[in-house]
Amino acid sequence: MKIVYAGTPSFSVAPLRSILESGYEVVAVITQQDKPAGRKGVLTPPPVKTFALGHGIPVLQPARIRDEADKVRSLGADLMVTCAFGQILSQEILDIFPLGVWNIHASLLPKYRGAAPVQWAVVNGETHTGVTVMKTERGLDEGDILLVKRTAIGESETAGELAARLSVLGGEAIVEGLRLIEGGRPALLLQDNAQATVVRKIKKEQAKIDFSAEGKKIVDLVRGMNPEPLAYFLLGGAPVNVYRASFLPYEGEEACGTVLSVPKKAAVRCKDGAVVLEELRFAGGKKMSGADALNGRKLVKGQALQ
Repeated sequence: MKIVYAGTPSFSVAPLRSILESGYEVVAVITQQDKPAGRKGVLTPPPVKTFALGHGIPVLQPARIRDEADKVRSLGADLMVTCAFGQILSQEILDIFPLGVWNIHASLLPKYRGAAPVQWAVVNGETHTGVTVMKTERGLDEGDILLVKRTAIGESETAGELAARLSVLGGEAIVEGLRLIEGGRPALLLQDNAQATVVRKIKKEQAKIDFSAEGKKIVDLVRGMNPEPLAYFLLGGAPVNVYRASFLPYEGEEACGTVLSVPKKAAVRCKDGAVVLEELRFAGGKKMSGADALNGRKLVKGQALQ
């Protein structure tokens, strides 16, 4: 069975590795084009491209895959696997593969269709998530489900940490799925569209902390925005990024957003208690603990954070 693999970010690497280690033939990898990265704008290849070339797999980087149907067809593959590829597949592309196109999606479909499902699951305080292998159709993550693998979300787990685990789980899932497909006519489960939720790519303004919210919601926001775009608040009009936070029971009369006098903790009043800023970074500085920020007078009791 010849496979074309389409993926782009680091999340896509572990499933590709699992497919190769399981003995399947990947005839080509399709990924997004190289893009400038960092302050100097250095042209940087997608992680999947780097991995594929390191394993001797040909790489295609079409600006729009829908315009390269003849080239994709010439690969002679039986099946395509996609994982965070980042482009919409046309029906012409879907029809190329006799055994179909199968997508690895980082949620328990039909919940969290669309972009950033890992981040939104954490932000929304979900206790469980997983990966779904589904047959790709034209609709947004609406295809029939081949299999699902569930996992618990750690109480303090960040979106980045969870994504790393789900990437590995996705590798296990797709190998299991490929074996089912090889067996012929695998049973598929229809998605219940009435239960579907759709999430969009997170915008920077959605990462701003509202200290008038409940503590758990603030902590979940911080977890879900780590490693990017990072939750933040404003101090004197300048953004301060927060990497980790925790909830602290507290009763007081201070207004929400006020820095509190709590021994050895950078605590901020919220709706139902206090949020401890465990790790943060001020503009132009390095990451530091909240305690160090207090000791260095970067945060002061009574300050109002916005």
